[in-house]
Amino acid sequence: MKNKFIYIAFIFFISQSICFGQQNVTNNSIDFVIAFGSCNKSDLENKLWDDILVQKPNLWIWGGDNIYADTEDMEKMRADYSKLLADPYYKELTENAKVLGTWDDHDYGVNDGGTEFPKKKESQQLFLDFFNVAKNDIRRSRQGIYHSEVFETDNGVIKIIVLDTRYHRTSLTKDNKTKKRYQPGPEGKGTILGDEQWKWLERELKNTTADFNIVVSSIQLLSDKHGWEGWCNFPHETTRFFILLTDSKAKGVIVLSGDRHISDFSKKELSGMKYPLIDFTSSGLTHAATSNKGEENPYRVGKLVNQVSFGVLKFNFNTKTVLMEMRGDQGKVYQKLKQSY
Repeated sequence: MKNKFIYIAFIFFISQSICFGQQNVTNNSIDFVIAFGSCNKSDLENKLWDDILVQKPNLWIWGGDNIYADTEDMEKMRADYSKLLADPYYKELTENAKVLGTWDDHDYGVNDGGTEFPKKKESQQLFLDFFNVAKNDIRRSRQGIYHSEVFETDNGVIKIIVLDTRYHRTSLTKDNKTKKRYQPGPEGKGTILGDEQWKWLERELKNTTADFNIVVSSIQLLSDKHGWEGWCNFPHETTRFFILLTDSKAKGVIVLSGDRHISDFSKKELSGMKYPLIDFTSSGLTHAATSNKGEENPYRVGKLVNQVSFGVLKFNFNTKTVLMEMRGDQGKVYQKLKQSY
């Protein structure tokens, strides 16, 4: 009987070893992991940090509204950043992953704000302090926090292109005809990025040799029927982005966005591109628009998620695929999208 027990235990051990071995093979097929999110109110509990840590991201990307300062008082803004930096879970994340990001209106300093914000220079320096950007970094002296960074792995390269959709963005056009907040402005008028950032973005996309190029935009690029902030407020800027993307021949471009307190996959086929453009919206980390049951979005893939969540992208360079996931508290997976490039 004793020998039989030992034999059964041995078989169980071997079967478990094989099982774990297969799991490791699966994990090894993931070459790089990005987690990202937006809309993080410091006076609300962020229940997702531990779930984010479980994903063991190589890179965490802030998609904007990293704090809710909404102020011209730079000491108040500094205190909000300090509170976030003191969070033990966030501190653990910064110790185990590279951190990049952009801002949106609430950490920029004013709701729906753009180039008219009088404290944008001071706000920019506090934003860069939060990311521990060196004093001699070009972002300290130029107008706007746009930035790019390349991540090399043994199997391939990922480039992160972070846009600034606030510093140069001209005024929005209010919608006085419907219940929507904004409508597209005068044809061909206004800008999101400004001339210098557009020139920079053109260089970044046309000169990249990366296998995947991740463009971080705080506001949504594709979804255009909701009437809130988005690239849809400036249709000519959206068209310009599509043309640049097609002309650049950049590989594996994916857009990451936030702002909306929802999570959404949007997909659009562009003439001249061998793969579809995906705009992966992930928002928010501490609060969500639970009353939004599914606004119109002609580009949506799957369903709109109106719960607190964060986004995950898992890259496989061998198969040229990216597995995108919307994840919530306690390991909840709301939706997945796998795309080949």
